[in-house]
Amino acid sequence: MQRSTHRNAPSLGWSWRLGRLAGIDVYVHATFFLLLLWLGLVYGQKGGMPAAIHGIVFILLLFGCVVLHELGHALTARRFGIRTRNIVLLPIGGVASLEKMPDDPKEEILVALAGPSVNLLIAALLWLLLAAQPLLPLSAEDPARGGMLQNLLVLNLFLALFNLLPAFPMDGGRVLRALLAFRMERMRATRTAALIGQLMAIWLGFMGLMYNPILIFIALFVWIGAAAEAGSEEVKSLLHGITLRHALITHFQVLAPHDRLAHAVELTLEGTQKEFPVVENGEVVGVLAQEDLLRGLKEAGDQATVRAFMQDRVERAEIDEPLDQVLERLRHCGCRLLVVTEGGRLAGIVNLDNLMELIRIEAALRQHQG
Repeated sequence: MQRSTHRNAPSLGWSWRLGRLAGIDVYVHATFFLLLLWLGLVYGQKGGMPAAIHGIVFILLLFGCVVLHELGHALTARRFGIRTRNIVLLPIGGVASLEKMPDDPKEEILVALAGPSVNLLIAALLWLLLAAQPLLPLSAEDPARGGMLQNLLVLNLFLALFNLLPAFPMDGGRVLRALLAFRMERMRATRTAALIGQLMAIWLGFMGLMYNPILIFIALFVWIGAAAEAGSEEVKSLLHGITLRHALITHFQVLAPHDRLAHAVELTLEGTQKEFPVVENGEVVGVLAQEDLLRGLKEAGDQATVRAFMQDRVERAEIDEPLDQVLERLRHCGCRLLVVTEGGRLAGIVNLDNLMELIRIEAALRQHQG
């Protein structure tokens, strides 16, 4: 089992909210229940109902440790003013969606080490518990006593050590990047750490072919994670120091709530705009995206009103907001358009397609400059 901390959160589709820990929403993905069902069947075939219960309880305890691991990252990041959007439990582990990793290398090291430190603390507490009960039966077949605690101790040690491997997206990769950032520019440090991570992925893949196929899966996970982290840092570097003012769309069409969908169809076919702010009395009261328009046409026809199918939730941004933060908001808000204001007045709009175009332009200019 693996765990990782990402700035880019997984989709919350097919996820259910379990509750809140320290003010952070904790979700579980539907596939996690498939894991429990599969493990229950596997254990049940080997030892009947008691073994199935044992396996499921053990996995739940282990994922409880994963949640605490992620909470360690989240609470440490909170000390440096970084919010955690949520924690999601997946079959491969847990993901804490931090707004970002700290730019200060010392802070990044502390945030990265917080998770494995929690696992080591849990292992130490389990060791003390077992040591304090020398008469406790430690049979691995005992589903509720020593065997389960021993296995939980060992796996917490494994989680701590595995996550300290110097490869993205594990915590050790972030520690390595932070250490390199003391001596070089952050982008170069990220590329170097990502390269080391991908070399480690090749080694893990080779070992998987020789000994254990599971290592091949881990190698793919490390390779993809290293590439994603390098790409994310590249984008952040390209957008550094650029504000929303430089990506603003100022020539755009708007709709009114009482407009017919037929009018939205006309505007769509006349130009390239796919998302429309809906304005009433000078205020943006909604957004009609292309999927909303198509749904409206399918369900009610082109004479239905915009109000009936627009999104009431409007994401707003100030014109001088840094573009890297705007990009993160667009990625996580589940929307494709932000309404941009200046001094409380509508100044323009920005969407994900426009930001991607700006990133490609900035990348081309940087390559030309050398």
